[in-house]
Amino acid sequence: MDRAVRELGPSGPAQESPLDRAVRELGIPPEAGPPPGPAPATPALPRPAPSGAAQVKLIDISLDGLFAGGWSTEPDLSLQDLEGGGHDPRKRGFTVRGVELSMMGAVDPYLDGEMHTVAFLDPIQGETLIELEEAFFTTRTLPHGLQLKAGQFLTEFGRINPSHPHAWAWLDQPIINTRVFGPDGMRAPGVRLSWLVPVHWFSQVYVALQNANGESMASFLANQEFFEERPIGGRPYVYRGVESIEDLTYTFRWENSWTTCCEEVTWLLGQSAAFGPNTTGPEGNTQIFGLDLTRKWKPAKNERGWPFTIWMIELIMRRYRADAYLGPNPSDPVNILSLPGETLTDGGFYMQYLYGFKPKWACGLRYEYAWGCNNSLNQDYVPVSHNQDPFRDNRHRLSPLLAWYLTEFSRFNFQYNFDIAEHLPDKNAHSFWLGAEFMLGSHPAHKF
Repeated sequence: MDRAVRELGPSGPAQESPLDRAVRELGIPPEAGPPPGPAPATPALPRPAPSGAAQVKLIDISLDGLFAGGWSTEPDLSLQDLEGGGHDPRKRGFTVRGVELSMMGAVDPYLDGEMHTVAFLDPIQGETLIELEEAFFTTRTLPHGLQLKAGQFLTEFGRINPSHPHAWAWLDQPIINTRVFGPDGMRAPGVRLSWLVPVHWFSQVYVALQNANGESMASFLANQEFFEERPIGGRPYVYRGVESIEDLTYTFRWENSWTTCCEEVTWLLGQSAAFGPNTTGPEGNTQIFGLDLTRKWKPAKNERGWPFTIWMIELIMRRYRADAYLGPNPSDPVNILSLPGETLTDGGFYMQYLYGFKPKWACGLRYEYAWGCNNSLNQDYVPVSHNQDPFRDNRHRLSPLLAWYLTEFSRFNFQYNFDIAEHLPDKNAHSFWLGAEFMLGSHPAHKF
């Protein structure tokens, strides 16, 4: 009797649950009732969970650990500039490049959620650092090929910046990425809208609007702590708040993909651009442009994905328009410092080729070149050659790689770097790194 009262409610029909009320308010029509006549003899479906009960819908939870060990002809302090990426091997001996906890899944029929948190050790101090790399939702049901992403996310610029370190083939990020996007890549809170263009090949357009400040927005407003370590061109830091929508960062990307050679070869061509204010003054602004091309080959007859080849090239250019400065000298506040406005131009590219020659084994070669134009400022704000600036000098790097994939959940890499850099006393450096990776749990396939 009590159960009947609970199901029918005190006045006959069952009371409307909060879930039913929310569905009704969304305007979703109820399911059609059963046809007239006797009900079929089928088992009753389970009733929905009581109102307020939590329903966990996570699809993937994973833990990915990246570690490295090795040696370089450069000492540890010099390695902080030579290997400038936050997840690069930057210490003689051993490095915890990152331990990433990821959670991804369906929130409801309308949204997917994703979160990535990374912990690593500071290579010099040994301090444990924790970063929120990404935490965002994406829509599932927008019409006309549209998708909205909102939250904290890596900016979709080029090939390396939007990918996580465990998706890299090499142990360190390219030099030009470190210079333009900072040690941990360009990422910030914001929104991104993508459009799947209705053509007979894959074509997608991305438009993003994100905050311009923070340590991960190196070429834009950044923050004072970042500029104390890596001032772009040696310029002084000038705080800028958000006065209008023009003080945010805008990013655009258009990528197209197609197949050739009986669908054994897949190509992807991408074009990217980012615009926003920088921290040199009220008139300072930054423009970044990128072009990338990827070619992947895998024969129709393969053994667990082997053999394969992946060839990739990416070019990035930055125009950093520094505003004129007139104010206290940061290194000597008693005196006034006057600096003219100037446009600093930096660029670079990398080209890499990875060949999976037999099951579980791959070898590769990457070549990089990065350069700068116009002078930088030294610690006394005196103009010096850009070749004295470790993040704007002319640099070459050649990196052979050998990778051993025990399974899809573990990998070992051996990488040698030969650097030719103008800021080094000897103009060159040799580094040897052995990387190890393991993964617990399930991780979705990496984006092409």
